[in-house]
Amino acid sequence: MNYFSYEKIFKCGESMKKGLSETCHAFFSTLANPTRLAILELLRNGPKNVSEIAKTLKQEQSMISHNLRVLERCKFVFSERKGKERFYHLNKETIEPIFKIFTYHAKKYCPTKGECLTREGIRKKKKKEAATPVYLTRL
Repeated sequence: MNYFSYEKIFKCGESMKKGLSETCHAFFSTLANPTRLAILELLRNGPKNVSEIAKTLKQEQSMISHNLRVLERCKFVFSERKGKERFYHLNKETIEPIFKIFTYHAKKYCPTKGECLTREGIRKKKKKEAATPVYLTRL
């Protein structure tokens, strides 16, 4: 999705008029960017300014600022001005549950650290889990 149509979808009130599928596409497209994901993950540890984020992620400040604008427009992050600096913090209400779902999914279906299981792989994993002996003891 190009930048122009992305902006059209996220203007106030427009996302519901465009339909759920376009909103979902914009939502997941925003999350599909590795820099934005890294920013969100970093902000889980607390608020940071652009300089701190850029230094930690070893990226240009302008690139971080660009991605923060997109994240803020989508309400994935919020900003707060303190003096001359702007600090960004995570929208924990929305983003934290997404990280929890991802963590659960990764533990269950991606035990190979990045290589997703096929149906056959899932079947073998379930069979192996079922074959694990269970010992019962009397109390």
